[in-house]
Amino acid sequence: MATQQSSSVPTVMEAEKVDDNKTILDEPLFHPHTLTALIVLLVLMFYAATRSNYENTADSIKLGLLASVACFVFIGMLHFPDGPFVRPSKPIWRGVLSLSVLYQMFLVFLLFMNKDDARKFMAYYDPSLGFKLPERSYADACALTWENVTNQMDIFVIAHALGWFGKALILRDYWFCWIISIAFELCEYSLEHQLNNFAECWWDHWILDVLVCNWLGIEVGMKFCQYFSVKQYSWVGFRQIKSFKGKAKRAVQQFTPREWTRYEWKTTSTPKNYFGTVLLLLVFLLCELNCFYLKYLLWVPPEHPINTYRLILIFFLALPGAREAYQYISDNTTVRMGAHAWLLVFNILTETLICLKFAENEFHATAPLIVKLGWSTALAILFIIFPLWRFVINPINKTEGEQAIKKND
Repeated sequence: MATQQSSSVPTVMEAEKVDDNKTILDEPLFHPHTLTALIVLLVLMFYAATRSNYENTADSIKLGLLASVACFVFIGMLHFPDGPFVRPSKPIWRGVLSLSVLYQMFLVFLLFMNKDDARKFMAYYDPSLGFKLPERSYADACALTWENVTNQMDIFVIAHALGWFGKALILRDYWFCWIISIAFELCEYSLEHQLNNFAECWWDHWILDVLVCNWLGIEVGMKFCQYFSVKQYSWVGFRQIKSFKGKAKRAVQQFTPREWTRYEWKTTSTPKNYFGTVLLLLVFLLCELNCFYLKYLLWVPPEHPINTYRLILIFFLALPGAREAYQYISDNTTVRMGAHAWLLVFNILTETLICLKFAENEFHATAPLIVKLGWSTALAILFIIFPLWRFVINPINKTEGEQAIKKND
């Protein structure tokens, strides 16, 4: 998770950056061996194609699709544009970008299917899929007793905490994480009439989820961020290190950030910062909700590995995506959103379109009036009332430096 260094966190001087880049290019491992890679790719493709079994058509199709994906990612690692991260190596993050493109193509393919065919397609991927899921509610026994609490403790509690650890590494901001944490619990309350597993006991919402899992994940994640933000970064090339122990230590350091940028969103400083941050918050909430709706609509059990694969993929897509979104929102000289951020937003919104399309005739209960009024009020405050008050009626005062200059004049 390396990033371009923000001027507000002077961990590495400019001269050191130049020397570091020069050192990296001097290492044989980091030279662009595109022709060598082409030969290796052709040899591997020929070997895999000639050794595959053509007797089973389904297996041959799956192998061909897998080989196509691997080939596309390989091409992306060599020729896609660089992102904001350079550790452990730029080709790896180019590969992440190519996976984002492939995921988007898959989502578009899924979007143009009907619901039944999409479920059959998932069963083609794994024959154990394609069956209607039993509905489960977490609000059946809500008395605050030790037995009821322990009954709700399962492997998903650990996954929940790990998820918030990952979100803290992505967003790097306490307030942002806590706002999303509380907002998602409110979303669960609002959507209980659609998904039964959103129905939870009050202590499950606010004690197990928010005060235990979310707090633990956010706290540990932010401690990691604080460690990386104050760490002194000094990079030496492999050739300059003489001892084997030193080379081994340097090899491990390759998987740590080269630099670390602390995100300071400054949400209310400018209209661009405000609306950019609020929209990013809504995108993150949509990503959270998509996870539950895709499972329900495509009949994928919560414990199925495909859910874990999606979460891991989104995590690696969001790391550089959030960095580019932060730069686009906070830096007035950045006029174009980076490819990682743009594709991440595209991925999440396309998932949302799939959920909206496949939700037809699935949910028959209407939202309670209090839910409609609550969210209408919240959106009106977020997008109309507060921006008008902050940026029109009571605009931000000029900085002390500008006021001092005006006074001297």
